[in-house]
Amino acid sequence: MDKTESQMLIIFGASGDLTARKLIPALFNLYQGKFLPKNFLVLGVSRSPLSDSDFREKVVKQSSYLKTDLDGKRADFINQFSDKLFYHDIGSSYEEPYNSLAERINGLDSEYHTEKNFIFYLSTPPNIYEIISKNLSEQGLTIQDKGWKRLVVEKPFGYDLESAKNLNHNLHKYFKEKQIFRIDHYLGKETVQNLLVTRFGNSIFEPLWNRNYIQHVEITNAESVGVEKRGGYYDSSGALRDMFQNHLLQIVSLVAMEPPIGSAAEEIRNEKVKALKSLRIVKDHKILSENTIRGQYLGVTINGEEIKGYREEDGVDPNSTTETYVALKFFIDNWRWKDVPFYVRTAKRMPTKVTEIVIHFKPPHHHIFVDSGLNKKDNKLIIRIQPDEGVLIKFGVKVPGQGFKVERANLEFYYSSLEGTNLMSAYERLLLDAMQGDATLYARADEVEAAWEFVDPILEYWKTDKDAMIYGYSAGVWGPQNADDLIEGEPAWRNPGANLADDPGFCVIN
Repeated sequence: MDKTESQMLIIFGASGDLTARKLIPALFNLYQGKFLPKNFLVLGVSRSPLSDSDFREKVVKQSSYLKTDLDGKRADFINQFSDKLFYHDIGSSYEEPYNSLAERINGLDSEYHTEKNFIFYLSTPPNIYEIISKNLSEQGLTIQDKGWKRLVVEKPFGYDLESAKNLNHNLHKYFKEKQIFRIDHYLGKETVQNLLVTRFGNSIFEPLWNRNYIQHVEITNAESVGVEKRGGYYDSSGALRDMFQNHLLQIVSLVAMEPPIGSAAEEIRNEKVKALKSLRIVKDHKILSENTIRGQYLGVTINGEEIKGYREEDGVDPNSTTETYVALKFFIDNWRWKDVPFYVRTAKRMPTKVTEIVIHFKPPHHHIFVDSGLNKKDNKLIIRIQPDEGVLIKFGVKVPGQGFKVERANLEFYYSSLEGTNLMSAYERLLLDAMQGDATLYARADEVEAAWEFVDPILEYWKTDKDAMIYGYSAGVWGPQNADDLIEGEPAWRNPGANLADDPGFCVIN
């Protein structure tokens, strides 16, 4: 494991939900696991008028997000962690000069010997990323002559290709690309990272990982919840921007990339960029109409509970055309994936929460067991990202008895079966990587722009073509029925159950 140097983590927007819900619990677990260096502290920065003790009470001692983690822990252990947390009130605006903030940072650095190694974590709206970066630069806090400086930014990385380019340009005024860590929590999930090992660490898979053996690739990201309290934000974003452009295209890049020459961050990210730049960009509206499906969930009663339709949610325009469901068919124009369709869908108000990748293999070139029914059951490799994380292989076996009747059997692995293994949460892994300067699981500027270059024409088609359809689907079902028509030669998508080995093929309300 790489050495984690003495350092200070400065969180902007520290009074917000993300800090209490994700960042502090992740840091607490890293502290328990003895992953944090001895000289480490957190400085929360926000506009809320809090003292150090107020901040510690809010995000540690009285936090509902840490209640389970704190149960059974000694008071002195909790206090030792809390004592590493400090707070600075930035005032009424992030735009004011950071003189007092610089004094606080430098004072804490001198007192706690963090060696001028600073991570600036921007848990703020993207429209003030440049303002914060500029003000930090004016105080000399981005200079790396003494200690390193890193910038972590949350999604969204732009609203479209133009805004993403502008955001990258503005950040590059104050930070070099190697200093910028664009966080995508999906890449912190163990099963996403395991894609690399599954592909490149096993000789039984990689020789088959191409157009000669793979019929198509299917990726499902389903959420059982609606937009909840994010109606205003979501209505200006939609499923394509909120999930597909970042999380799901990152997964696509890992599925599709060529073997890297090594495991170093740039070696892996170089291949991911090549894969994203090989995505077939479609601007023809007729082709887009045939290969994109979008929808909105409708109100319904499930188990006696009234579920609002999307347009009835707080903060949502009653006439909104923002999609809560999107299914796409697309191609990757390179030697490995020529003519292999990729089918990707993401949605809210699905029957269950699940994310998985399904590799559908081609049938044998010559059928020996003609009457076995084998040709109707393809081999599948299913990689479950969440929940019930694991890997499932579906293959044919002979049913005992006369003749050659073939049925599918499961060969499965579950991460939960690894006794004594502590699976880090996504934010634990990503924060530790940022502390150690490992950018493997972070998006690079050209990755972000390549993803937007693919997505932009779809957004433009939906926005400008009056014939672009948006379909309704009842909350609790697997989306619009005509989304099944996207998949050639298949009756439908694989509709997974809550457990990896479940293959119900129908709705399971969870």
